[in-house]
Amino acid sequence: MGRFNFKDEEDFDKVKAEAEALYPTVSEVYCPYFKEKIAFNAKGLRHLKFKSDQVARVQKDQYARLKLFKYVPTVIQDSRTLQGIRETRQFEIQKTNSRWEKVLKDVTTYEFIAIIENLRIKVLVKQVDGIQKYFWSVIPYWGIDKTNSKRVLHNITDEDD
Repeated sequence: MGRFNFKDEEDFDKVKAEAEALYPTVSEVYCPYFKEKIAFNAKGLRHLKFKSDQVARVQKDQYARLKLFKYVPTVIQDSRTLQGIRETRQFEIQKTNSRWEKVLKDVTTYEFIAIIENLRIKVLVKQVDGIQKYFWSVIPYWGIDKTNSKRVLHNITDEDD
């Protein structure tokens, strides 16, 4: 079993509070791959807690992502190689004429993968139509526990190779 598995409501609340306290202290981080700073705006924190507008992630998913957030600045500032890129057109919410609207925009998502403290995590950085790149998400390395067929966050060990 991985060390980042959801335990109880009290543990979830503690991890959520820690991540929410840490997030505003990281306003931006320099990324050597892009040779520019990556912003940490409210969209990234919201995406860790919600899949889409008004659709919250299940607590187990939120727990793992929020607990892994402390590693995100390190992954971004140490990344010199891009592991993936995805270019799409999708609707993004933006303020137009004093109101919020969904507008079709070109979106590029960049992915960085790192192993920190024996954990393999993927960090996504998003860029919407020329706007400054910003942190979008952290995705843990999931596996299935063979004893109870439940999804767990695995540690990376030599036995996994």
